[in-house]
Amino acid sequence: MSSDTNSSRPTVLLTNDDGPPDPKESPYIFGLYKHLTEHLGWNVKVVVPSSQKSWIGKAYHIKEITKGSYFYPTDPDGRGEICSESRPLKENEVAEWILLDATPATCANIGIHNIYPNEIDLVISGPNLGRNSSSAFALSSGTVGAAMSSSLSKIRSIAISYGTVIHPTPTTYFEPAHILGTKIIDHLWKTWGSDEYGLKNKEVDLYNVNIPLIEPLLSEEGLKIYWTTMWRTSYGRLFKALPGDMPSTPKVNPAGPDSSTAAVEPVENATPTKRTLEFKWAPAMEGLIRPDNSSLVEGSDGWALHHGAVSVTPLRASFAEPVEGIHEFSTVEDRIWKVKL
Repeated sequence: MSSDTNSSRPTVLLTNDDGPPDPKESPYIFGLYKHLTEHLGWNVKVVVPSSQKSWIGKAYHIKEITKGSYFYPTDPDGRGEICSESRPLKENEVAEWILLDATPATCANIGIHNIYPNEIDLVISGPNLGRNSSSAFALSSGTVGAAMSSSLSKIRSIAISYGTVIHPTPTTYFEPAHILGTKIIDHLWKTWGSDEYGLKNKEVDLYNVNIPLIEPLLSEEGLKIYWTTMWRTSYGRLFKALPGDMPSTPKVNPAGPDSSTAAVEPVENATPTKRTLEFKWAPAMEGLIRPDNSSLVEGSDGWALHHGAVSVTPLRASFAEPVEGIHEFSTVEDRIWKVKL
């Protein structure tokens, strides 16, 4: 690696699931990049999907040939030129980024192992447009998926998301969120936690950070920050059937149910027929976005966001196992099933 894990200036791979800078779909990545590079002085490489890839989890491309291009963001908004070949920077261009026609997890893995092999000390995925608190959101999130993918390569990883509360989100909240997010990332890097079951050096595999974009960000006191657990949640219907007279490619909001862009009009849940087996993404998640306080577990990420606080959740790159006590074994023989099937 380019730097020791105790170094205050790691080489970072920055990725996301919202794609290159865009005021509606990916409004945050360029601002965080500027803070990481200019305020912390970190060496930041960027490999992101070429288009919106929300709600895709930790999926990889395995049949497709992953193609890429070079992107040259400019001040002040990160818009820039896309080129098929690498070239020197032009005036006002701040860096050379890489766009891949791929999922977030694919971008992270290719960035670590193919584009910048043996260089990356830390992967930062985000900032996501919308929260990734609770298991229902996190297990579906491309942002968390990229961080999970990277931690499985034994690279320290942080997923960071900006929770949408006000529609549209005031742009005055962006800079305070970047400042706070950068401080949290810097603190986590310098004080990385331990976990005896961690994949690398008994360290925490990854952290999931959620910052709500709310008015107290602008105050001198700022937001409280809590160490949290993940709120275990579920969801039901995610799709609606398209009536026969609806277009087969309806306009949907690709950033998911918690984005700051305007929601599309609901489609009546028509009964599908043999002629119209067509469905559109239309998740019913009011209970997750605006939960009743009685349903929240104190100390969970959902509880923290509900109370206007930041959540920082240490995670393991594994499927969770039941807590001790459900099955107790004294010897290997105790693990043998004593039932006939």
